[in-house]
Amino acid sequence: MARGPVAVIGTGAAVCVAALVLLPLGAVLMRASTWPAFAPGDGQAVWFTLWQALVSAVVSCVLAVPVARALARRRFVGREVLITLMGAPFLLPTIVAVMGLIAVFGRSGLANQALAAVGVPPLSVYGAQGVILAHVFLNLPLAVRMVLQGWQAIPAERFRLAESLGFAPAQVTRHLEVPMLRAILPGAFAVIFVICLTSFAVALTLGGGPKATTVELAIYQAVRFDFDLGRAALLAGLQFALCALVAVLVWHVVTQAGFGAGLDRAPVLRAQGVGPLLADGLAIGGTAVFLLLPLGTIAVRGLPGLLELPDAVWAAAGRSVTVALASTGVTVATALALALRVSDARWGAGVIDAVALLPLATSGLVLGTGLFLLVQPWAAPSSLALPVTVAVNVAMSLPFVYRLLLPEARVLRADYGRLSESLGLQGISWLRLVAVPRLARPLGFGAGLAAALSMGDLGVIALFASDQTATLPLVVQRLMGAYRMDTAAGAALLLVVISFGLFWAFDWWGRRYATV
Repeated sequence: MARGPVAVIGTGAAVCVAALVLLPLGAVLMRASTWPAFAPGDGQAVWFTLWQALVSAVVSCVLAVPVARALARRRFVGREVLITLMGAPFLLPTIVAVMGLIAVFGRSGLANQALAAVGVPPLSVYGAQGVILAHVFLNLPLAVRMVLQGWQAIPAERFRLAESLGFAPAQVTRHLEVPMLRAILPGAFAVIFVICLTSFAVALTLGGGPKATTVELAIYQAVRFDFDLGRAALLAGLQFALCALVAVLVWHVVTQAGFGAGLDRAPVLRAQGVGPLLADGLAIGGTAVFLLLPLGTIAVRGLPGLLELPDAVWAAAGRSVTVALASTGVTVATALALALRVSDARWGAGVIDAVALLPLATSGLVLGTGLFLLVQPWAAPSSLALPVTVAVNVAMSLPFVYRLLLPEARVLRADYGRLSESLGLQGISWLRLVAVPRLARPLGFGAGLAAALSMGDLGVIALFASDQTATLPLVVQRLMGAYRMDTAAGAALLLVVISFGLFWAFDWWGRRYATV
């Protein structure tokens, strides 16, 4: 098999990824070596960042448990479609999700109209409560999918054994469900906690003010408005330290449930009685309304303005598609090279695996700050806005695509490694005839995920972009800031259509060309 070329290409890809992450971080640390004093609001920003991430992750995980349990033990028409739609907010561009939440929970939104009808004072979607609400909206689907997968991974034979032994529901929960939750929830909590730590668009649109400013927003303000690069570097270094600490804790805390293997039968969870049925219906129905209603309002409000969008919106859409396609191509090629290299289980595989996951310990805005510091002495940052955005999007998407490909790449090695060697298949021929067809399904899904995440990114582009290099999420944010809500709704709907269109196209390609 193509072990020689794959080893060289995979090692080279790992070196490039390490440089992409470590060089900007090095620039940040060098700039922060003078250790400028914290500004008066920086301590509050750090506290609010940790506090809102903790509350958002706890609420998301707590709400996910009854929803996932209800989906695991109920079968109804449209269940698979509902599960798919409930996962949409995770792929939804953050700025669009914020618009949907404002349409529902804003001052003139549906929720406040209902409260006004019964004489209750209106709720505010801005500030700490708005940031937490948006984070729960975006991350609850991810938590539900992770916990639901944990329930489905419990071998059906364990539930049948519990039933034959006459276990009461409380005993089933104690001996089967609680051990699974102990294994799944710490990882889900940590992933959501890191996502909320590094969330920029939510804080930019719903936060702000001295009591609702995150570290990322403080970095943006230090670079964009104050041009205090030393303070920005200090905050970026602190941000990296927080994310790295969480990543290390996850590495040591997450465990396996230890149920052993089963016969791959679907688990059957029995819940008799009207009470459990009502509880499951309330959990599923309430979550579906909470997640899908903002999506519906985006479509309804955006349709009238879709046909009257200014030329600047279409130009920004073209730039976003270009950035997304470039980011996706580089991400998929790099992830494939790394996955094939690590699956070979040769020397250095553990180090390369760690390098592939290294971007999880940082954020796009921290990398953007480092790249800003690197290019600022040599060129105007706005002239390199799109290439830098592509590079940061590659770094942020790479760990997800890599983790999708690695298990399938190991199966490929085990099933077709010796046969490929015996036939003398290597290089491009091996990739074309063996690797790509066998990995088409995860390649397509990973490419769609990378494209959707890149389309919706509103992070580093906010540091670098001028009016001529703004992408579609940044244009939507600026339209919202100018209170041109009808035009912003149309642009947001266009962003959603393009994002899900790219995801569907890549995923369809993977399913269409996958070898069974």
